[in-house]
Amino acid sequence: MLSETACPDLSGKSRNAGKMFKVFLVPMLFLVLAASTFAQEHYTEGTVRAVSYYRTNPGQFDNYMKYLRENFLPQQEEVKKQGLILDYYLLLNQPSSPNEWDVAVVYVYKSFGDALDYNQGNADKMKEIQAKHYKTKDEDKIRDLAGIRLDMRKFLSVKYLREAILKPIN
Repeated sequence: MLSETACPDLSGKSRNAGKMFKVFLVPMLFLVLAASTFAQEHYTEGTVRAVSYYRTNPGQFDNYMKYLRENFLPQQEEVKKQGLILDYYLLLNQPSSPNEWDVAVVYVYKSFGDALDYNQGNADKMKEIQAKHYKTKDEDKIRDLAGIRLDMRKFLSVKYLREAILKPIN
C-alpha cells in the first residue's frame, strides 16, 4: 500500500496546466487557423493530380510508348468517360541521371478524396474496363497481359499535387 507521501498532490499542477493551455496553446491554435485563412486569400483550391514517375529500361522507350498507345490510352478514355477521373496525360522528361524519371503518368481528380480513398464501385468499374479491353474476365490473364509493361520500365515514385488557382488582385 502506498503512503500519502508516495502520491504527491498534483492538483496545483493540473490547475497550472489548464491555465498554461489557455495562455499558450489557444493563441497558437488561433495563429495556425488564421495563417491557413490568410493563405486562402490568395488562391482557391483546384483539382488534384496523382503523378506516377517511371524510368524506362534501356532500349524500351519506344516499346513502352507503343504499349501505352495500345493498352493505356483506350482504357483511360473509358475511365474518363465513366467519370472515374477528370483527365489524364503523360509528361516526358530528358533525364540527367540514370535514376531520374523519363515518363510520368498524370491522373486528374476532383479532390484528394477521389485520388486517395478506395471505392469498391470504382474498383469494380475498373475491372469491367480491363476485362472489356483484354477480352477476358480472368484476373490472372489480365494481370499477365498488363504485366508486360513491368519489363519495360521501373516505377520510381508517386506524388499527389493540388492545383492552386490564383485570385486576381482587385
